[in-house]
Amino acid sequence: MGKKTYSEILPAAIDATAVEARLKALAERHRRAGNVGIQVLNMVGGQAEGLLSRLPVPVRSRLDDSTERALRMAMETAHRSRGYFPDSPGWMSRAMTTAMGAAGGAGGLPTALAELPVTTTVLLRAIQDVAAEYGFDPDEPGVQYDCIKVFAAAGPLDHDDGSDLAFLSTRVAVTGKAVQALVAKVAPRLATVLGQKLAAQTVPVLGAAAGAATNYAFTSYYQQMAHVHFGLRRLAIEADRDHAELLEDFRDLVELPSVKRA
Repeated sequence: MGKKTYSEILPAAIDATAVEARLKALAERHRRAGNVGIQVLNMVGGQAEGLLSRLPVPVRSRLDDSTERALRMAMETAHRSRGYFPDSPGWMSRAMTTAMGAAGGAGGLPTALAELPVTTTVLLRAIQDVAAEYGFDPDEPGVQYDCIKVFAAAGPLDHDDGSDLAFLSTRVAVTGKAVQALVAKVAPRLATVLGQKLAAQTVPVLGAAAGAATNYAFTSYYQQMAHVHFGLRRLAIEADRDHAELLEDFRDLVELPSVKRA
């Protein structure tokens, strides 16, 4: 019996029909991502851009720093938790953050601020679980980089089919230092998104309900965007396609202007 060749060991690349079907499924995930966020906005009243003005000025001025600290803590804690807790189904992460949001919203702004780093950690762990679901190792610096990049997506309260998809850009060689640099870069954008969450949680009367609904929306949104991100990575591998070309096809499906490749 002869020794198998390299091409015989590797599975054959999936065909164009299968690629198109999976791209459409990922585009549908992208479209669904903001649906729950719209419901939250309807509940709390107003538009996403108006929510931040509800926060006290001292809180708004510290959001960037607070978010960067929360994100750095989340990286360490979420990574360490993988040694103690196995990957969990998506619904469990949503249930955890929903409960935390209800508790945070019940006490107004002070408890909502205290809950923020914990929720950020659970969100990052949920993103890592999605990465693992697609066969990527969250212990690798490149995958850690990708997990943080998911937080660069537009937030659930500010989402539409033309939202920024820069977080899907082609991966480059990544080191631990690059991951830390990305945290600093992503933090200001995430601060704006989390500021909207805090403001929604402090709506008078709604408190706990708004906190629960907002956290559910955030977890659902980032899980869906993680599926888009890592689903495209896995599809590029299985289809033996250039990731940049595959991303252009995906952009066309979500009705974004085509971006010319260099």
